[in-house]
Amino acid sequence: MGLAAALLLPAVLLGACSAAGGDGCRDTADQLESLAAQPLLDAAPAGAVAPANYRGVGATTGCDDDSPGRPWLHADHLYAYPGKPDDVVAHYTRIAAAAGWRLEADPAPGAPPAGVEGACWARTAQGRHLLLSVDFRTAGFSPAPEVGTGIAYVVSVGTQPDGSTDTCWH
Repeated sequence: MGLAAALLLPAVLLGACSAAGGDGCRDTADQLESLAAQPLLDAAPAGAVAPANYRGVGATTGCDDDSPGRPWLHADHLYAYPGKPDDVVAHYTRIAAAAGWRLEADPAPGAPPAGVEGACWARTAQGRHLLLSVDFRTAGFSPAPEVGTGIAYVVSVGTQPDGSTDTCWH
């Protein structure tokens, strides 16, 4: 799965929807609940809060089965942050490494450095291959996050129901 898809899905699919989507989303409620319980979704840097118009929403889950590939399960948390994107990426890089996640570098020549659009990490936990992403492209959210003078970002943990080991870039 490409990074763009892995990082953009949370922005496009914000909302609980284990019953929505194609047949590949059937019986995924337990997997979505497990993703929503991932500790890094709630491990935002100091000063990060829910955008003013998203207070009380917390983590949301979704299943995307609209494409010809395998469904994508994800849990997402949207934040407003008064600092810079590089500060957010540095924060998640530290805590992800401490929790056993490994940063995935984009192998494409000329790819933007981590922090420009976001960053992605991978790990295997309880027999499942998981991808953790931080994405600053939140234009797909409706309504648009109200962040004042700060930035908006979404942190997401996703997997495929069959446990495939795709990377952030594949």
